Amino acid sequence: MYIYNVTTNIEESVQKKWVQWMKEKHIPDVLNTGKFINAKMSKVLVEEDMGGVTYSVQFSAATKALLEKYYQEDAPRLRKEANNLFAGKFVAFRTEMKVVDEQHVMRPSATHYLFTYGTLQEEAVQLGVFSRLLPGIQDTLINYKIAVQKVANRYPTLEYTNNMKDKIIGKMYTLSPEELEKADTYEGEAYERIKITLVSGNKAWAYQAKTS
Repeated sequence: MYIYNVTTNIEESVQKKWVQWMKEKHIPDVLNTGKFINAKMSKVLVEEDMGGVTYSVQFSAATKALLEKYYQEDAPRLRKEANNLFAGKFVAFRTEMKVVDEQHVMRPSATHYLFTYGTLQEEAVQLGVFSRLLPGIQDTLINYKIAVQKVANRYPTLEYTNNMKDKIIGKMYTLSPEELEKADTYEGEAYERIKITLVSGNKAWAYQAKTS
């Protein structure tokens, strides 16, 4: 796993506008390139001698090759947009990091079941979200199908049909409470977590697009 870190010092006069743009436009645009698994934005708690406010954004990439593709295919366009909007108002520097180890304190029991039918089954995504590969069990959800209309015209979602002939084959994973929160963050605001019952009889969480 590789971390692409962008540290930016932004002038206080445009800080609020810049933060909103980062959260609503720039970070989603970077993730939509398909090169990164997730992103984390943090405010650096230090008073800068040069003034301004400093933020760090860390993008996780599964491979070095994906980082290189981002530099070649996407970075110039996205950096140009930032310069056009906030020219002379910020200073940024970029750092690459390779994750060599990551450890977590786990609670004694992992009591949440999660049924997945999309990208959370991918090893690279699991490593990025949970920092481990999840042992899964194949299971089936009936009375549902994959909706024709995708979220953001790209991501799949469930559609309830109340027809037992409709089914979705996926995998069920066991997660800790902390890992379930990470899954919520990964799926984002466009999805909601619902309780479903699988053919195995297990009750599990699943994600579907928000209806409102």
